[in-house]
Amino acid sequence: MTVNLLEDLDARGLIHDTTDRAALAARLAEGPITLYYGCDPTADSLHAGNLIGLLTARRFQLAGHKPIMLAGGATGMIGDPSGRSSERNLLDDDALAHNLSYLVPQLEQFIEFGSGSDQAKLVDNRAWTVGVSILSFLRDVGKHVTVNQMLAKESVKGRLNDGDGLSYTEFSYMLLQAYDYLWLAENEGCELQIGGSDQWGNIVLGVDLIRRKLAHKAHALTWPLLTKRDGTKYGKTAGGETMWLGAHRLSPYGFYQGWIGAEDEDLRKLLLQLTFLSVAEVTEIVAEHDAAPERRSGQRRLAAEITTLLHGANAARGAEEASSLLFGGGDVTTASADAFEQLASELPVTVVTTTDALVVDTLVEAGLASSRGDARRAITEGGVYVDGHRVTDADARLPVQALAGGHHLLRRGKKRWHLLKRAT
Repeated sequence: MTVNLLEDLDARGLIHDTTDRAALAARLAEGPITLYYGCDPTADSLHAGNLIGLLTARRFQLAGHKPIMLAGGATGMIGDPSGRSSERNLLDDDALAHNLSYLVPQLEQFIEFGSGSDQAKLVDNRAWTVGVSILSFLRDVGKHVTVNQMLAKESVKGRLNDGDGLSYTEFSYMLLQAYDYLWLAENEGCELQIGGSDQWGNIVLGVDLIRRKLAHKAHALTWPLLTKRDGTKYGKTAGGETMWLGAHRLSPYGFYQGWIGAEDEDLRKLLLQLTFLSVAEVTEIVAEHDAAPERRSGQRRLAAEITTLLHGANAARGAEEASSLLFGGGDVTTASADAFEQLASELPVTVVTTTDALVVDTLVEAGLASSRGDARRAITEGGVYVDGHRVTDADARLPVQALAGGHHLLRRGKKRWHLLKRAT
């Protein structure tokens, strides 16, 4: 079972570097291992770049291993320089507490935590760093790490070569992360740290520190960063919004749409790395997509799978329906109330109190026409639709029967949409 886990990760393209793959495979074959994955609470939501880590930790748990999910309250106060061209803003205790209050439920969506010694744990590294003095840290950790080691890390070299340089605060980040691994190895029996390839330098520093301090063998495993073919990271919607995992930062509809925009050539990689579909299932989905790429069946399956994982099946269906209404010619008369609620987070909304309002007046009130004359011209030109039907009568009124949830959907031209909500 455990050897197959490494084989599965490899088949999914989720192994970039390991300290010693043969040794790790042998250790996994012996029985359950304790591993950890860390997320710094630099914002009040995780983002698409964290998805691989969350899912990989879950893959280990499903294979019988014990993940420790570290919400880095201490390291979050410093900021990881990896992949950064400038220093992060330093967060205070209140901001960190706020961010953690959102991140913890997101971690709980993927990992089943428990209180038993053999169950997954959620930890905050402030618990073991808050009482450590600077002198103790330098003596117990700093003496085991050379400046040469730290300068050799890509995250450091990249910043030293640019004009802004690197503050000592950020320079010390890797020591704190190495100390986390040491503490977890000593107190939780942790033997493996996982992370993105940009974390390799930080992780192996911890591996070396454990070897020096505890005379124990520790392991590291990283995966490739989630990038497009042009080298840019997946993590932005077509509109430039960050692909946040929290619905309070990005609606399920917006999240769904972000994956609908995936490139054809990236579908196999994304389906393998960001879903729990088997390799065989992914092969079938990609083959079906390649037979008729214009249908974008692969993107729709990808978006549905990831949105379901994150927001649940109902939200995913609503997002799919809402997407089809705006872009796929979906039938508004059969759309669910959830679909319209999701559209309400994306479209301008006007509450209507009169059930038989003139369409002309409604267009003006909704901002789809500058005047009643402009509205009448738009209708006579055939460019106005109410609830999916073209309006041909300039004196027409809103339909008596509203759509699901008491909504009406207006459109002028091809791209100007507005949602009406009947007052209750």
